[in-house]
Amino acid sequence: MRASIPLPASTQWEIVEEVAELLRPAFEELIRQAAQGEIFHNDDTKMKILSLTRESAPARGGPEERGSSRERKGLFTSGIVSTKQGQRIALFFTGRRHAGENLAQVLAQRAEGQPPPVQMADALSRNFSNLPEKLKVIIGNCSAHARRRFVEVVSNFPEECRYVLESFAEVYGKDAQAEKRGLSPEERLRFHQEHSGPVMEKLHGWLEAQFAEKKVEPNSGLGSAITYCLKHWERLTLFLRQAGAPLDNNIVERALKKAVLHRKNSLFYKTENGAEVGDLFMSLIHTCELNGANPFDYLIELQKHAEGVAKNPSEWMPWNYRGTLERAEATLHHG
Repeated sequence: MRASIPLPASTQWEIVEEVAELLRPAFEELIRQAAQGEIFHNDDTKMKILSLTRESAPARGGPEERGSSRERKGLFTSGIVSTKQGQRIALFFTGRRHAGENLAQVLAQRAEGQPPPVQMADALSRNFSNLPEKLKVIIGNCSAHARRRFVEVVSNFPEECRYVLESFAEVYGKDAQAEKRGLSPEERLRFHQEHSGPVMEKLHGWLEAQFAEKKVEPNSGLGSAITYCLKHWERLTLFLRQAGAPLDNNIVERALKKAVLHRKNSLFYKTENGAEVGDLFMSLIHTCELNGANPFDYLIELQKHAEGVAKNPSEWMPWNYRGTLERAEATLHHG
């Protein structure tokens, strides 16, 4: 923040880089706590890092590395939102790794013995990664992505799409009711099974009938949308079998708008180090926003209490740092 002081860009960067090192213990703790989540949302968007864009980067390594991030030329910012008991953590990672690979790196810090978490993402293969047995996840696919495919062809197939969209709307309406009533994950599951289950079962039968009765050409826009739904039906309806499973991946899509806005404003990162510093700040700031904390106040307090943050970062998370400050002030007052 320049505060109307004309600072050269290089000086601003030096300040930001120095502050990032003070904040790093909190960022690393954020990753560790995110790894213990119950629900994970992940996706990515394109990003540019000049130092990597200029590399020729020929393919290296043997067959085991082909298709890996080492030979990949694309650059991405991955967004991951982890939820545990209503507490949300947003993480951003920029580089050659896809969202699924970055999620796997986060899950590597997951404590042993915990039940498999739910992973919510759209059906793109890059959102998933081969995980060791101890880090298995329960995968759900995004209903908003499925719905969007019908929205895109509604002008050509208005009646057919209207039925599908109204079915999704009814399910989303039930989900909003469950949230308004403050239902627990188990209560929400039973609520959806009772009220949304019949809607989805009827929709599934209708989708199958369009092909079975040759009402829709499979190669048409509507046929493509129906094929997507049928192919991913089990994962699209995870919310009817798994307590806490979300309907969609919208929360991480909203998070990635932060990266998209940054890309629009600054166009690129200069180096990998610059991207890492940007990810650190973006992760801390958006996690504050998700938990109702003031990002500006939070970052200032982390700097003012850098020694305490380094010693015990778990007490300096966006959701509990105010309590830590109050206890410190009370101790000082009584002392």
